Order: sequence, then structure tokens, then C-alpha cells
Amino acid sequence: MLFKRILNRSGPSTPPAAQPTAPEPLVTAADCGLLLLRLAIGLFMAGHGAQKVFGLFGGHGLSATARGFEALGYRPGKLFAVIGGLSELLGGLGLALGLLTPLAAAALIGVMINAMATVTAAHGAWESDGGVEYNVCIAVVALSVAAIGPGRLSADRFFPWGRGGWGPAALALGLGGVGAAITLSL
Repeated sequence: MLFKRILNRSGPSTPPAAQPTAPEPLVTAADCGLLLLRLAIGLFMAGHGAQKVFGLFGGHGLSATARGFEALGYRPGKLFAVIGGLSELLGGLGLALGLLTPLAAAALIGVMINAMATVTAAHGAWESDGGVEYNVCIAVVALSVAAIGPGRLSADRFFPWGRGGWGPAALALGLGGVGAAITLSL
């Protein structure tokens, strides 16, 4: 009998009153978190590129970087030092500003793939042994920001790719991978 009453019970005859919703904040914790992530990774990568190209922040500059690239098999070393250094510098600045985020991410992903393939992969996983840990983290952060979008505190906030998604993430990974493959095959 109780079971029959439960089955035949009808729902409420009137729909519930709409709950008032709070207005969406202009800036969320996620926006601030993305800004912090972008600034930390982007500015450190830009500084790393400035060390290579301009010798800033205790870097050795373009000539020494070119010799290092030659020793790794990149010829001409100066051309590849400029490409690698500018990829880090401009990719880092783009990520920090949230400007052309998928392209900035692609630049960082490409240079990190090259670093892994030519320098760190032979040393295993951990940075303490000279391994890929650092390079993987930078590449994953760059790809993640392209996938999530740079947030509302970015220059890209007005553009479709500023919201992230599969398209910007695929573009970043695809261009970074193709760029790395071309560079490694030369």
C-alpha cells in the first residue's frame, strides 16, 4: 500500500519560484590564478630567452649561446640560437600578457620539445639529474593555458581563442610540434 502511494504521488502543482542569482563578479579567483600562472611562467621564460639573445640576467649572450647550439648539432648555431632565444622571449611575453596565447604556447612547447630531444631526455625524468622534468612542466603549463584560455585578465579576452578550448589547444600543440620537428630534422 505504501509503495502504491509513492508511485502514484504527483509532483508539485506549481513550479518553484526562481531563485535570485548573484551577479557574476568582474574578476574571479580563476582569472587571478591564471594571471599568476601566466606571469610566473611567462616572465621566467622571457627572461631565459633574454639571457640567450641579449646576455641579460646573467646570461652569456648570443655568441656563447650560438656556440652551445653548434655543440648540440644545430647549424648554423647563431640562427638557431636566435630562433630558440626569441621563441622563449616572445612566447614568454605573449603568455604573460595573454596575447596571442595559442601562438605563445606553441613557441614555448616547440622550444621545450627541442630541449627535451637534444639535451634533457638522455638524463631521465628528474631535473636534479639534468632530466626532462622542467621542460615537461613548461610545455604542459603552456598547453594548459591554451586549452583553458588566458582568463579575463588578458589581452586575448576579446578574441575567440581567449576562451580556450580544443581548437586553441590543438593549434598550440600542433604548431609547437611541427616547429620542433622541422628544427630537429634540419
